[in-house]
Amino acid sequence: MTADLRRREFLVQLAGSFALVGCWPLRRALAAEESSVLFANVRVFDGIGDALISGHVLIRGQRIEKIEQSAIAPPPGCRVIDGGNRVLMPGLTDAHWHTTMVANTMADLAQADTGLMYANTVAEAQRTLLRGFTTIRDMAGPAFGIKQAIDSGVVPGPRVYPSGALLSATGGHGDFSAPYDTPQILGGGNSHLETIGIFAVANGVPQVLAAAREQVKRGASQIKIAVGGGVISDFDPIDSIQFTLDEIKAAVQVAEEWGTYVASHVYTSEGIRLALNGGVRSIEHGHLADEATIQAIGAKKAWLSTQPFEPGDEPLTPAQKAKTQDMVGAWKRILGWAKKHDVSVAFGTDLLFQPEGGHMQNLMLTRLAEVYSPAEVLKIATSGNCALFAMSGRRDPYRAAKLGVLRPGAWADMLLIDGDPTKDIEVLKDYEKKFVVIVKDGTIHKNALR
Repeated sequence: MTADLRRREFLVQLAGSFALVGCWPLRRALAAEESSVLFANVRVFDGIGDALISGHVLIRGQRIEKIEQSAIAPPPGCRVIDGGNRVLMPGLTDAHWHTTMVANTMADLAQADTGLMYANTVAEAQRTLLRGFTTIRDMAGPAFGIKQAIDSGVVPGPRVYPSGALLSATGGHGDFSAPYDTPQILGGGNSHLETIGIFAVANGVPQVLAAAREQVKRGASQIKIAVGGGVISDFDPIDSIQFTLDEIKAAVQVAEEWGTYVASHVYTSEGIRLALNGGVRSIEHGHLADEATIQAIGAKKAWLSTQPFEPGDEPLTPAQKAKTQDMVGAWKRILGWAKKHDVSVAFGTDLLFQPEGGHMQNLMLTRLAEVYSPAEVLKIATSGNCALFAMSGRRDPYRAAKLGVLRPGAWADMLLIDGDPTKDIEVLKDYEKKFVVIVKDGTIHKNALR
């Protein structure tokens, strides 16, 4: 009888332990709500203005409570970090990131067992955060579970605005079936990359409606479609058009019904104009557009979300390199036109299949200084990108507070930098040494000042 009682006591204790583990994200959230951090003696770049303002910043829980030029009395139990006159700025953001695909090679993704894919993705999420990127917009891939794990505190990583699978026509940018495979619409099956949620092949209005609804059902913040050809896909020339106007409007209809928007992969003027006429709000890439088309993006109150690509940024086959010949250096041209015509611009990287190449994220951001001032670059990568993210409206998972700014009430995502990126943008490349403190959601993920 004694042994039985001991056994029952052990089981009760074990159940209690499991309950505590299950409640760990809740306990973490409550602890964060009660904690506070004070950055004293910093120069604040708020993500909106050009000038640095000397002062002090108090974080309480997950948000910024105060920003004052005069000293702030730390509340009881507050952690005080003396910034030593370093620059405190909002966390960086990437408007065109692939959480899964940047972390894995194509061979990794091709495996039937997705365990390695997700393990690599978790590791890259932490590296992304430690490069100073506290928010990303995922523009194709199975990022829903990773986002949930990050948001609940199970693993460290940036905030994620997921798109889910990229919607593509048969033979389009998201069709990775073999040439001899029967298309799904004619009775064939899905490719492996469709099965794991990177792409969704859809043809005709009913299928586009269904595929778009499937993404928002899973938790997409925005919907992404491919209107034109791509570099990594085998069958589609860059100048090809891959959806009809009615198909584009079908995706936009779903997005609007759910209170969000559609972004479109497309490079050429013809494809961009078709996408805009269908109601697309974010043009992804656009490198082959002419000036009039860039101006038209602004006239439609849409965004140009582009990437400063240079040769060698990504591992490409000879056939893929041939597709990019006309794009070399084109980003400077289209950004110059966007600046001239006051078009809303977002920064992204679109890095793929290079687990060791994530550091390119910081390097690519610094390239924008060839067109914009350092302060303008920082605003694009903070408040600017976050204004685009906020277009997801009711589907914005972080809409409870502002992102990309240092203002009272905003989310507490910030970097303490040993250097002044408003004057020397190159500081952002040396993130391992220069980013001395990294905070996301009020939690300190790196502190090199200890």
